[in-house]
Amino acid sequence: MNSETLRILDSIARDRNVDREHLIRDLEMAMMSAARKHFDSLDAEEFGCEMDRLSGKITIWRNVMNDEGEIIDREDIPIERLGRIPAQTAKQVMIQKFREDERNSLMEEFAKRQGEIVTGTVVRQEGPALIVQVDRAEAFMPKSEQIPGEMFKPGDRIRCLVLDVRDGGSQVKIILSRGNPDFIRRLFEAEVPEVAERVIEIKALAREPGQRCKVAVASVDSKVDAKGACIGVRGSRIRNIVDEVNGEKIDIVLWNESSQVLISNAVRPAAVEEVSLCFELGRATIIVREDQLSLAIGKRGQNVRLAARLTGWDIDILTPPEFAKGLEILGETLRPIEGVTDEMLDKIGALGMISVFDIEEIGHQILVEELGITDELAEIVCAASSNRAREVEVERERDAAAAAQRAAEDAAATNAILGGDGAPAEGAPPAPDMDAESAADSILGFGRSGRANG
Repeated sequence: MNSETLRILDSIARDRNVDREHLIRDLEMAMMSAARKHFDSLDAEEFGCEMDRLSGKITIWRNVMNDEGEIIDREDIPIERLGRIPAQTAKQVMIQKFREDERNSLMEEFAKRQGEIVTGTVVRQEGPALIVQVDRAEAFMPKSEQIPGEMFKPGDRIRCLVLDVRDGGSQVKIILSRGNPDFIRRLFEAEVPEVAERVIEIKALAREPGQRCKVAVASVDSKVDAKGACIGVRGSRIRNIVDEVNGEKIDIVLWNESSQVLISNAVRPAAVEEVSLCFELGRATIIVREDQLSLAIGKRGQNVRLAARLTGWDIDILTPPEFAKGLEILGETLRPIEGVTDEMLDKIGALGMISVFDIEEIGHQILVEELGITDELAEIVCAASSNRAREVEVERERDAAAAAQRAAEDAAATNAILGGDGAPAEGAPPAPDMDAESAADSILGFGRSGRANG
């Protein structure tokens, strides 16, 4: 029986990755609890137990103490003497202790694996969440960490990121993710050896799971092409990553220490004419040609939004006429003010303040510090800019209403040409072939701004 006990303990230690010595100490504590139960004792020091690590023999004893509480002798207690009820107590204590050891072992193991990619098997679905078996643990993937549109069924193999490991009291709560940006980062490390070896660094990453991701990379070795290495021969490396995330588009962006160059790279495939930075507002204004506007914005503003997160700059997109119009209104507003010079206006433009709205937002104190003007003049400049900004806003609202009216009239005319049922009327010219959503984004300015914090 003693050798059989050792074999059982060895099996538990191996299967559950628990230290054998911990299990033996748990068994000894359980036997002492059984002895206290049998003798109806509350003294934790009254009984002792020891298991021989080689033979498996268990020895239980009761300490004999003098009046001063010193141990002067001990009395061995046969296990058989403890009876059935204390034995049940010992069993319950052992089960509890073994579970605690296993929980602590899982906590320690997965805490070390936090941030790593693991492969598991889908066990079941609990509401919108997935329960995944990873090695000997059941992990949890909430809806918010899944890639939208993905469907898994029990038995499917799945690769995930160990996002977080929490102590849930009676169990270890392991949170998995496929939607976190770090999942893409770890996939690059797995597929691109240069990334794993830190020859290529992933400087920044912005992602909208299931739709699009932008990854900024740089090489520490001038002989290594960071973008080419990440894409691989004929796109083999990037294709493996895209397949893993079910076709999510991944843009590789070359990192640059110059914010202007980085922003130009980040908004690709759109071609950027100019980038104006306003450090005081943390905002970049990019100028693109009319035919590049839809590309720069992206579907529902996605391209500029991801570019903003990637670079850490708020990004506004303007066409050259819009940019020139903003500067023109700014000049018309400030030139009549006594004390404002052309040199001052040039400096305002160089600081990235390209409209009356910028002056209003920045405030007079920055103007005093950057332009070296008096508080009085700065106050006058800000007040004039604020008044003109309100006028421009009213004009924009009026133009937007007129554009909406024209769009409604065009839609009605198109409907009439198509016969009212979506089919062209007899003799009517064919409808133009165009991406209606992209056209609307460009015309109405939808999504022209991207914010770094969301």
